[in-house]
Amino acid sequence: MTYVVTDACVKCKYTDCVDVCPVDCFHEGPNFLVIDPDECIDCTLCVAECPVEAIYAEDDVPEEMQSYIALNAELAKEWPTIVEKKDPLADHEQWAGVVGKIHLVER
Repeated sequence: MTYVVTDACVKCKYTDCVDVCPVDCFHEGPNFLVIDPDECIDCTLCVAECPVEAIYAEDDVPEEMQSYIALNAELAKEWPTIVEKKDPLADHEQWAGVVGKIHLVER
């Protein structure tokens, strides 16, 4: 089982999770982070660090967010690895509580 970054991360991009990842499995896009399922070791450390609860175990991803499983796998192959914490996006507070943001993922 791997972990998956979902909807709450889109347009927020908190990187607290990156700081605790022992295997550097996070990848960074313009307005979203993803987890490489081939690199994730299921340590669960990132889950508690996410301030917007965007990270789920693959088996626990809510029904309406299942498409994020494939999206994480796809974009992890395209985006660069991120290994250090950065500031969230400038307007993160505005987007933190918004749901249904998959169409806003910038590639």
